[in-house]
Amino acid sequence: MKTYEFTIIASGLDLEADDFETRFFEAGCDDATVGSQNGRILIDFSREAPSLTEAIVTAVESALQGGAIVERVEPDPLVSLSDMASRSGMTKGAMSNYSNGHRLDGFPAPTARVTTPSPLWNWAQVAKWLYRNGRISRDKALEAGVFAAANDILKSDGDTLADALERRTEELEAALD
Repeated sequence: MKTYEFTIIASGLDLEADDFETRFFEAGCDDATVGSQNGRILIDFSREAPSLTEAIVTAVESALQGGAIVERVEPDPLVSLSDMASRSGMTKGAMSNYSNGHRLDGFPAPTARVTTPSPLWNWAQVAKWLYRNGRISRDKALEAGVFAAANDILKSDGDTLADALERRTEELEAALD
């Protein structure tokens, strides 16, 4: 088993309630630190599980059982050059060279703040590109894809998170082979 660290961002509860933290502990979030910031509930997990998919699914189920409305799972899917460098173990200069097309072709285009001096990229797309170009491990690229898939599923209606995320994880694994 491996330990996975991530944060669930949620809402829907009184942040000042006496049982605010207790309700999450009793719902199975005993491996998390619960707090709030900017009116949102933050549940920081350090969850042991056989896979990232299972860690996310069980954490979301626990948060829901605690009465929260789960909005998303982080680390944040939008990244700056500095974020990419940190997550990949490379320098910001290397990431800048890739993004400017000075090294290797086909780097993903920014997805947010495109016209500003500090654009943001989709980490799952960048991680896939970095993996395909031998710059990060398959596991790191897969992890980025699983977080992106989990957030896509949480935004949509349909299958349960467990079923949909398991299916998407299998698709991501196949795409990286």
